[in-house]
Amino acid sequence: MDFTPRQIVAELDRYIIGQEEAKKCVAVALRNRYRRQKLNPELRDEVLPKNIIMIGPTGVGKTEIARRLAKLVGAPFLKVEATRFTEVGYVGRDVESMIRELVENAVRMVKIEKRAEVEAKAAKMAEKRLLDLLVPRQGKEKGTHNPWEVLFGGAQVNSEGTVLEEESLREKRAILREKLRRQELEDMMVEVEVEDTTGPGGVILGGLGLEELGINLQDMLGNMLPRRKRKRLVTVAEARRILTQQEADKLIDMDDVAAIAVQRVEQEGIIFLDEIDKIAGRESSHGPDVSREGVQRDILPIVEGTTVQTKYGPVKTDHILFIAAGAFHVAKPADLIPELQGRFPLRVELKSLGREDFQRILTEPKNSLLKQYIALLAVDGIELQFSADAIAEIADIAYTVNTQGEDIGARRLHTILEKILQDLLFEAPEVQERKVVIDRTYVRKQLGDIMQRTDVQAYIL
Repeated sequence: MDFTPRQIVAELDRYIIGQEEAKKCVAVALRNRYRRQKLNPELRDEVLPKNIIMIGPTGVGKTEIARRLAKLVGAPFLKVEATRFTEVGYVGRDVESMIRELVENAVRMVKIEKRAEVEAKAAKMAEKRLLDLLVPRQGKEKGTHNPWEVLFGGAQVNSEGTVLEEESLREKRAILREKLRRQELEDMMVEVEVEDTTGPGGVILGGLGLEELGINLQDMLGNMLPRRKRKRLVTVAEARRILTQQEADKLIDMDDVAAIAVQRVEQEGIIFLDEIDKIAGRESSHGPDVSREGVQRDILPIVEGTTVQTKYGPVKTDHILFIAAGAFHVAKPADLIPELQGRFPLRVELKSLGREDFQRILTEPKNSLLKQYIALLAVDGIELQFSADAIAEIADIAYTVNTQGEDIGARRLHTILEKILQDLLFEAPEVQERKVVIDRTYVRKQLGDIMQRTDVQAYIL
C-alpha cells in the first residue's frame, strides 16, 4: 500500500504512545520498500533493506510497533525470540526454521484471501453437501447418526426396505433447502468428515514430542503421508462453516498460493527478532558465551541474504526486513559480533515511560486498557467510569513502581488495574449498583496496604 511516512506514523499513533523516533525509523524503512518496488529491476535487486535494532526496556512498545507495522501493510510477519535457538544447552532450534514459519504465515494469509474470493461459490457447494447429509440419497448405515428420522419422524426406506422414490427425495430436499436458507436448522446435529489433526505431529520419540525436537513429519515427507479422516458430530451451523471451508480449499490452486506466499515473503516479509541482547556474548572463550556467539553466526547468513529450502520451494532472504530488539541492560549492541552489527545499520533507542505517557496509554489508544475493562464489565450490566484523578493516580503509581523496582513499562498497568478492579470483577454479576465510578479514593483504598509497604515492587509485579 502507498502510505507516506507521515501516514504510517499517524496510524501507529492510534495504538502506541510516544516513541516518535522509533516510529519515524520504521516508517522510513517501510516507505523505502515501496520506493524500491518502483525502481528498474536491475537497480531494485541492489537496494537492500536497512535492518533496525530497537534498544529499550520491556513494555515500551518495541514489539507492538513491529506488529502494527506489518498489519498496516498486510505483510507476512513473524516474532521470534533469539533465545529460542539456545534453549537446550548449546543445542537450539535450526535458525532457518524462522524463515519456514514466516512462509507458513504467508501461506495462511494468502489462503484467507483466496477463500474470500471463492466464498460465494463454495457456500453453494457446501449447501448441496449439507443437503446430502440431511437427506442422503442412499440409506444410512445402521448405528450411524440419521438426521432423516429427526426431521421426518421415520426411516428413509419403506416397509419393503427399498429407498424412497427419487421424486419424494427431491420434495424433501426442496423443503430442507428453504429451511437451511432461513437458518431454521442451525442447532440440528449432523455428521461431517474432517481431517484428523492429531497426527502425525503427535508422534513420540524417546519420550520427546517431535515438535519439541523441531521435527515436523509432514514437512519432511510432504504428501507421502496420507491425510487421515474422522467423523465429527456437529451442529448444522458448524457443518456449514466446515463444508464451506473444505469446498473453498478445493477451488483454490495451492501451487498459486505457494508462489504468491513465497514472493510476498521475499519482497515484503518482516521478522521481529526479540531479546537479541541475550545472545550478545561478552569477551569470553568458554561457557555460555560460546553458544551465544554460535547463534549469532548462524543468524548472520539469514540476515545477510541466503536461500532457505522450504516445503513450498526455495526462499531468498535478501530483502526480508529484520527488526531486532533488546533491553541491553547488561550487554550492549557493540557486544554483537561485528559482522552482525553491520547488518543492522539503524539503531533507535526507545525511552522509558513517564507519568504523562502512562495517562495517555490508559485513555488514548484505540483499544486502551480502560476501554477494555469498561467493555468487559458492560457484559455484566455494569457502567464503569474512571475519573480524571483516578487515571492520574494510576499513572503515578505505575511510574513510581517502575522507578523503584524493575522497569517493565506499560505492562505494569495491567497488574495495577487487575488489583484495583479485582473485587468488582469478581462481584459484578451480583452487585445491585449498576453504575460504578472509580476515583482516586477508590484507587488508594484498593492499593493502600501495598503502597504503604517499603518494598513496593515486591507486591505489584
